[in-house]
Formats: sequence, C-alpha cells, structure tokens
Amino acid sequence: MVLVAKIFEIRGESDVQTMVENLNGLRREESYQTGQGDIGVLVTEVLDIEEAEGFVTGVFSKDFLREHFYKREPIETPTTEEAPFWITRVSGRGFLIVLAPSVARGVKKLLTSHVANNLSEELFGNTGEIVEVRISHETLVELHESNPQATNLIWFDDVDIPGVEKLCLSGSGLADTELYRNYLEHGKIWYVVFEAQNRGVVVGITRNGVVTLFSKSTTGDFINYILEGLLDLIE
Repeated sequence: MVLVAKIFEIRGESDVQTMVENLNGLRREESYQTGQGDIGVLVTEVLDIEEAEGFVTGVFSKDFLREHFYKREPIETPTTEEAPFWITRVSGRGFLIVLAPSVARGVKKLLTSHVANNLSEELFGNTGEIVEVRISHETLVELHESNPQATNLIWFDDVDIPGVEKLCLSGSGLADTELYRNYLEHGKIWYVVFEAQNRGVVVGITRNGVVTLFSKSTTGDFINYILEGLLDLIE
C-alpha cells in the first residue's frame, strides 16, 4: 500500500510538555441535520496523545459527511477519517508530519492541511503558526544529479513553453542528459521519485513537502526515514 505524508514547519514556540497538555483531550462538536430530520453530531478530536523520546505523537480524528447515492437519491452519511501525526524538533526547528489517510487524493490534501490548521489554533491560538515547508528546486536538482541512476521519475513545473504546464521525464528519458538539461532550461523540478539506496525503498517528494512511499514498509520505518533522511532538505 502506498503511504503518503506531508511535512509542515512549526514556527510557534512551545515545549513538548505544553503541547501534550494542550492537545490531550481536544474535542470539538458540530451539529448537523440528518435526512430524517434528526440532529446528528460531527466530532473533531485528538486521540492517543503520547510523549516519547522528545516526540509528540497522536491521531487527529475528524467526522465529515460523505455523499453517496441510494436508489438514485443522494444520501449523506457521517464518516470518520483518522490521520496519525508526529511533532518533533530538529536543529532548533519544529516539524509536524501528518500521515494522510487511505482515502481519495483530494480528501488527503484537505485533511492533512486541516490537521495543521487545527493544531496551530490549539497550540498557539491562531492559524499560520504551522506552515507548509519549502524544498528548493536547486535542492531537488542536487538530489537527482548526486545519483541519477536512482531516479525513476521527474516532474517539472513553472514551464515557460506556451501551452505547456508540466514536463515529465521517466524511463529511458532520464538517461538522456541532453533532454534533462533542456527541460531544466524551461522549468523547475517539482516532484522527483527516487530509490533511497541506503534504505532500499522508492520515495517521491515534492517541493512543498509531500512524501510518497511506493515500497512495502511499516509506518514507523516510513516516518523514521522522513525524520532521518528528508528534513535536512527543507529550506
């Protein structure tokens, strides 16, 4: 199963113990009216908060209404999605890693960002204290060029060719140095998929910190790889 996580940076200052105290027991309720006219409750809460070896770990749980059709009629039913998260500090910087649930891609993006905003409000009183990270185009260029044979796929964005939004190199195209250089002249690397040879796993990473694991692995090993191998790429 493909695992997807998103890295955020915590700009606000807060120690581990304070984070645990503020997040432990977080619960918000929102009422909604069912199709039968009854009142239901959607819950947003943080579960399983723990502190271990300088980390804060927990699960962000959110109820939302999902529409489906029954006998040609649209019906909304409550659904719960859970997103595990990890908070840590590295070299004086705070990071939040949110594991996306195994749902549709659009919901993954919505929920991971929702986790960041909700934790920012709870820990610091407002949004904007937990923000998206940035990995530079130059860093991804260096990542590829340091071991081109390990790269499986490169997407370029910010393309200056009229009518072309993105360019892609994969397969034999990656071995074509001239074609790669030509693409570099017209765009920036947005996404690169490569084999982390010291781990034996295939990973993709975007400039805004979305990490996708394509190899079989445990969640724990995936998060450890992000902590030990990818946080240094962030500007």
